[in-house]
Amino acid sequence: MSAAVPELKQISRVEAMRLGPGWSHSCHAMLYAANPGQLFGRIPMRFSVLMQMRFDGLLGFPGGFVDRRFWSLEDGLNRVLGLGLGCLRLTEADYLSSHLTEGPHRVVAHLYARQLTLEQLHAVEISAVLGLVRVPLYTQKDRVGGFPNFLSNAFTSTAKYQLLFALKVLNMMPEEKLAEALAAATEKQKKALEKLLPSSS
Repeated sequence: MSAAVPELKQISRVEAMRLGPGWSHSCHAMLYAANPGQLFGRIPMRFSVLMQMRFDGLLGFPGGFVDRRFWSLEDGLNRVLGLGLGCLRLTEADYLSSHLTEGPHRVVAHLYARQLTLEQLHAVEISAVLGLVRVPLYTQKDRVGGFPNFLSNAFTSTAKYQLLFALKVLNMMPEEKLAEALAAATEKQKKALEKLLPSSS
């Protein structure tokens, strides 16, 4: 997808279920709604997507790890969501993808996606324990404001990749727009780092 967002190996749900006990399973949910509104009366919103400011200060999707010894993926996910988002329950029909993350910890990252109405999305926001944020799926005239700025934030392990993947496969943002926003975010981070580092001259 980009050097700034490492590619993750996608596997099927069936393949994920066949992995041995050395793998952990994380399940997260992307909740979104079509949004016909306009920012400042001129910038189309198109969709509202929820992410969560986690306890560790990183952005991610609501969810967490599921112990496969005791729970199915959906039961485990709903148990975690119930602790923070109230009565919302996801099913296998909401399953979107599974990706492998190898490193110090071997994790299969499962993502679920559920489209709600704006009213339902707002109700979820009100009931949340930890702060939910709406992803700004637009880019302002300066080509940095909006989505590129959002991508400059710190995300938990797979969350940024999952966000970009979901926006692409659900046809919520054209691939070229995703690439442009990611490139602008990467350039912004590069410039910020250069300001912090002492000049070599």
